[in-house]
Amino acid sequence: MKTDAQLRADVTDELAWDPAVNASNVGVIVQDGVVTLTGHLDSFAEKHAAERAVRRVGGVRGIAIDLEVKLPASQQRSDAELALAASAALRLNSLVPEGQVQVQAENGWITLTGEVEWGYQFASAEQSIRPLPGVRGIYNRITIKARVDGRNIGEQITAALTRQAAREARHIDIKVEGGVVTLSGKVHSMAEHDAALGVAFSTKGVSHVVDHLQVTG
Repeated sequence: MKTDAQLRADVTDELAWDPAVNASNVGVIVQDGVVTLTGHLDSFAEKHAAERAVRRVGGVRGIAIDLEVKLPASQQRSDAELALAASAALRLNSLVPEGQVQVQAENGWITLTGEVEWGYQFASAEQSIRPLPGVRGIYNRITIKARVDGRNIGEQITAALTRQAAREARHIDIKVEGGVVTLSGKVHSMAEHDAALGVAFSTKGVSHVVDHLQVTG
């Protein structure tokens, strides 16, 4: 187990190493293995990169993001311009079904709505918007269509976890109600936590994943 001081040093070094993040604008606070990022960054994409950097560090048990996006003058856009850019980005992404996702822009925040068939389509829509200049944040309110699947969803998830990350499968409890999957139990890192959620979210028939996993470090 790392001490909070060791964890803070590792997170600080990881942020400094990542070329997508201006680490000089980010403060790092660690308490009981939970990392809080403070400060401001120039784009939503950079904010997302900072969060991903923290998730890569071993020993992190939780993350709180208290980062503000302060757009430089060259990156600022009106909401009308932002909505047009976001709509175009969705159309250009072949993984997002055409006409299924709607966009609303308000004060630099993009709200995505609509209904898709798969978890990867849900994620791809957000990935299309994240790097656009002028975006301060994203509300992803897309729903995934619930479907009846003859195969047992829980068995599919367990099998996938065993194939991809055997250690997690032994410690994760999977409950399924309709298309809603609840994961509980303990994992050893944020990377294992994210991998388990990704497996569940990608399984056919799953419309929502409830995260009750604990990261033990």
